[in-house]
Amino acid sequence: MTDVQVVRVFADPAGNFGNKLGVVLDGASIADPGDRQKLAAELGYPETIFFDDLERADFKIYTPAVELPFAGHPSVGAAWVLTRELGKAPAVLRPPAGEVPTWQEGDDVWVRGPLASAPPWWHERLDSPEAVDQLTGPLAPEQDATQLWAWENEQAGTVRVRVFGRRFGIPEDEACGSASMRLAAALGRRLTIHHGNGSLVLAQPGPPSYAEVGGRVVADSQLQS
Repeated sequence: MTDVQVVRVFADPAGNFGNKLGVVLDGASIADPGDRQKLAAELGYPETIFFDDLERADFKIYTPAVELPFAGHPSVGAAWVLTRELGKAPAVLRPPAGEVPTWQEGDDVWVRGPLASAPPWWHERLDSPEAVDQLTGPLAPEQDATQLWAWENEQAGTVRVRVFGRRFGIPEDEACGSASMRLAAALGRRLTIHHGNGSLVLAQPGPPSYAEVGGRVVADSQLQS
């Protein structure tokens, strides 16, 4: 049996909602990539991470369908988990994409990641937040990695977003960090993103070819699989 911690990343200020993340602290207990992929599919969370070295913040990221070199939601979650497990906040994370700086601002955990290593989300603007709310899926079946969004308040930088990721085994992603990073980079400004059913994501451009994403993380549950 494998111990799996579950956290919710990008919770709202009251600690509700957020995107579930499976966390295997003892990655050596499931060393085979095929077995890791199988567990990630069984759990069904948008991502599950496996730590190969806690002290070095070395971890791998799996969706229910594929392994990723970098993603925002699991990286923010990894930084929060490491702070709790080690008693100190890491300065950098080490997913397969390379070193990812991380820091904390109040209750929010932030990471800076390379856009070239993030999933290639397509993003399309809709006419209103209500149009986003009324979606039952992507605009067309072939849009299998799609972010659909609308301004709530353009001056304030608040947007309404939903993300559909069948390509990665995720029919709808409750709160997608990498898509939020791509949107902030494309718009060139800091965003407050009302995502999914009630999650809250913060994102902003970083240095050239990078973007930053942050939010609140809360503990959810622990299970054995």
